[in-house]
Amino acid sequence: MLTRRHFVESLFAAGAAIPSLKNDGLDRLRRLGPRADGRTPAALADDEDFWREVQQAFTLDHTIINLNNGGVSPSPRIVQEAMRRYLDYSNTAPAYTMWQILEPEIESVRRRLAASFGCDAEEMAITRNASEAIEVVQLGLPLERGDEVLTTTQDYPRMLTTWRQRERRDGIVLREISFPVPPPSQDDLAQRIERAITPKTKVIHVCHITNLTGQIFPIRKIAQLGRARGIEVIVDGAHAYAHFPFTRDDLDCDYYGTSLHKWLLAPHGTGFLYVRKAKIEKIWPLMAAPPEMNRDIRKFEEIGTHPAANHNAIAEALTFHEGIGAERKAARLRFLFQRWAKRLERLPRVKILTPYDPAQSCGLASVAIEGMDPNKVVAYLWDKHRIIVTPIVHKEFACVRVTPNVYTTATEMDRFGDVMEDVLKKGLPT
Repeated sequence: MLTRRHFVESLFAAGAAIPSLKNDGLDRLRRLGPRADGRTPAALADDEDFWREVQQAFTLDHTIINLNNGGVSPSPRIVQEAMRRYLDYSNTAPAYTMWQILEPEIESVRRRLAASFGCDAEEMAITRNASEAIEVVQLGLPLERGDEVLTTTQDYPRMLTTWRQRERRDGIVLREISFPVPPPSQDDLAQRIERAITPKTKVIHVCHITNLTGQIFPIRKIAQLGRARGIEVIVDGAHAYAHFPFTRDDLDCDYYGTSLHKWLLAPHGTGFLYVRKAKIEKIWPLMAAPPEMNRDIRKFEEIGTHPAANHNAIAEALTFHEGIGAERKAARLRFLFQRWAKRLERLPRVKILTPYDPAQSCGLASVAIEGMDPNKVVAYLWDKHRIIVTPIVHKEFACVRVTPNVYTTATEMDRFGDVMEDVLKKGLPT
């Protein structure tokens, strides 16, 4: 396998156009090291000089305040440049450069992701997003007519659509439970799921953190209550991985899917699927793989020709994430959330739907405003102030979702707060 050093040398030899080989983002993180030494993540959370240096590692449009990083996040410059280098090199002779040289490097990425998540590399499949990862298990798990799948009304729409397709195709039964926002406690969430289990329940499907309000679920407790009853538990971690720190052993789950283009800041169209080794053989892949691969995690990557650049550049995103530090990152995101939320919650008609308890939330959070259409609020914020947030219109509630990231400044959060205060006092213009 080509080493990183030899890969760079081969770029020069091939005459590829290289935007920049200087890892400016990593240089910035190295310079921040002395500032962080000896200081707790909480102590660094409000250090704007520290986080402004992090911001400079990105290529951003500073006329926009982007508070919709939950959908997809920008990658730092080092990730973008790495991906461009891989693409340039791929196109010099793709049958050789992409398939023979770059594609095998997916194994290095696999090992690093597995180490970060805390699992065996032979349990880690690299996918294009959380939806693909989770649908592998949803559609590949053997189920019979009448088998019940238990989930919540706040699970991701695409995943609910997948289960409804299996209802139509295979005759399974999807059962959804509701819960208040915010819930009384994580124990309450686990108890609601436990009470809804029936003798026909074969699968529990649950978000690690919801995409609607940022509620974190007690995954370990749910995984263990499922295992004790012989029920498969699938965890949708689309918004969790690299958002706040945890490992596989903290969750004790058997199936976990996530996107890497959200909180890890990896190239768009990257994700991973974890399947406990003993469970791999029973899950059919989305696209056919030969029987020799039945026990091989790589059978879930059999998708035909695809760019190596996307998944190889995950390595730079991991390096950037580790350079900041998972605990520091989570502390900063919680600081940004509470900065705007605690300011707005004092105003009439405002309800923060996300708990402040750090065990139950991090950077993704939502606010409901009585008497105001979130779609109109979101349109006004964009049209008049170039602030990007997300409208959430669910059958049980409506709100505005706010998702900053590590490049977001306190000044930007304060600007969002100023505009929202003005809207609450004066109303939306007609």
